[in-house]
Amino acid sequence: MLARLLRHLLWVQFLSGAAVGWLLVSLDRIPLWFALLLPALFPVLTLAFATIWTFAHSRGKEPAAMWWRSLIGEIWAGIQIFLFRQPRTSEPPTLLSAMGAEPRIPVVLVHGFLCNHRIWDDVALALRRQGHAVFAVNLEPIFGSIENYPSTVEAAVQALRNHTGREQVALVGHSMGGLAIRAWMRDFGSKHAACVITLGTPHWGTQAFMPVPTANSMQMQWKSDWLNALDASENPSVRQIMRIALTPQDNIVFPQRTQTMDGVTPVVFEGIGHLQMCTSPQVIAWVAQELYHCEH
Repeated sequence: MLARLLRHLLWVQFLSGAAVGWLLVSLDRIPLWFALLLPALFPVLTLAFATIWTFAHSRGKEPAAMWWRSLIGEIWAGIQIFLFRQPRTSEPPTLLSAMGAEPRIPVVLVHGFLCNHRIWDDVALALRRQGHAVFAVNLEPIFGSIENYPSTVEAAVQALRNHTGREQVALVGHSMGGLAIRAWMRDFGSKHAACVITLGTPHWGTQAFMPVPTANSMQMQWKSDWLNALDASENPSVRQIMRIALTPQDNIVFPQRTQTMDGVTPVVFEGIGHLQMCTSPQVIAWVAQELYHCEH
């Protein structure tokens, strides 16, 4: 379970910060008050360093102002998601009923690599307030093949159909989640999908460095055999229900502007990072608008 893994990592970082603080105080290099802060600061500093590294590695020919803006926003999004939301998850995801007066199309939310359903907190709340019942799934095993995930998506689709009495649902995927949805359509068909929205999905893979070659990370490598086979399995009817959003400042999925498919014109959001696609009010408003169009 990802939440347990993240909690363990936070404890390791906390203890590492305490050890470094003790060493520096013993060498009379820093004051005691700063050493006491280091255990809490260490996870933030580690996340910030990792984010800066991915931004430096993925930077394209984009305006410097947009790069800096997205870097700062992505660090803040990472702090929220990886340090506070995702580790503090003890219960499995559940179907959440709509809060709005007028029922809208139900929505399945599918997260990406090294994430869980808590990445969708902002999106889920906004959509529920507008009348959408939502089901944000957890994809497990965490480091398994994407081929394992269509059954999880199918279970959520059927749960929402039974709960709402609707024939079709909408599906929104972030990063690897978009590939899991495409694999679901390949395995189960698209008749129950009114529309599919992907945010920062590596439709043609990414050139990002993968420190640990897991099954799903290898499938997401740039123009992998798995991605080519997935593309070859799709027909024009699938592309008609696809909506793709990307950001030129994506620090995880790059080359950024190539992440689309034949017949689908992507919507481009400037000045945000990879995780921010799930927290940006601008992106969330666009998702809500697309959901409105897909049922009208």
